[in-house]
Amino acid sequence: MDWLYPLSGFGVGVIVGMTGMGGGSLMTPLLMLVFGVPALTAVGTDLLFAAMTKSAGTAIHSRKGNVDWGVAGLLAAGSVPATVLTIWTLSQIPKQSPMMAAIISITIGIALIIAGMAIFFRRRIRDYALARADNPTQTRYAGTITVILGAILGGLVSLCSVGAGALGVAILFFLYPRLPSIRIVGSDLAHAVPLTLVAGFGHWLIGNVEWYIVGALLLGSLPGIIIGSHFANRISERFLFPVLASMLTLIGLRLIAS
Repeated sequence: MDWLYPLSGFGVGVIVGMTGMGGGSLMTPLLMLVFGVPALTAVGTDLLFAAMTKSAGTAIHSRKGNVDWGVAGLLAAGSVPATVLTIWTLSQIPKQSPMMAAIISITIGIALIIAGMAIFFRRRIRDYALARADNPTQTRYAGTITVILGAILGGLVSLCSVGAGALGVAILFFLYPRLPSIRIVGSDLAHAVPLTLVAGFGHWLIGNVEWYIVGALLLGSLPGIIIGSHFANRISERFLFPVLASMLTLIGLRLIAS
């Protein structure tokens, strides 16, 4: 077994456990750029890897009371149906199409840049939302907006496996600015489990999953996310989040350029 797979899984698992972000945003580009895995196969493989990895993180955050299941459920109400529709659409397109591979690669690159910006400006997003938190219109329609944005997130994640963490957290910061940061991370992780599980299972049905790679990544990621989750309250956001945002932006530019 290539030791780089478990090592990569461990590194990504630690980041996901600490921040709730970076799973697909880091692993899918790693599979494509470092290991040479075809784009759609990288997406499908990463989605199943993410579902299993984030299940461990969700269990830990849930035991600590860091999950708002109502908020996670609203996101899933939009994302899961959108995921099913996106997978069906992908099943109608030739798997080895060079054009599809190029579209997936560019979409991942754009999504990474957006995710990086969302992480970098997360405080401003939250401050903006806090200033308008008492707006009755925003409060009244928060649930509906959560479902709609969940649907957009579901389609994006199913297509390129990027955004369940970084963009999901940004959405929750904007819609629920009074939720503590750790509960936003835990709630986003909890939502990502059904989203990535349904999307990953769908990609498996249409032949886009390499189970050997999933298993090898999990050997490293499961201990990694457990360690990361335990240190989630102890790591300085001032250092970690700008580094993660910069990494995602640079990787996104690399994918678009290629």
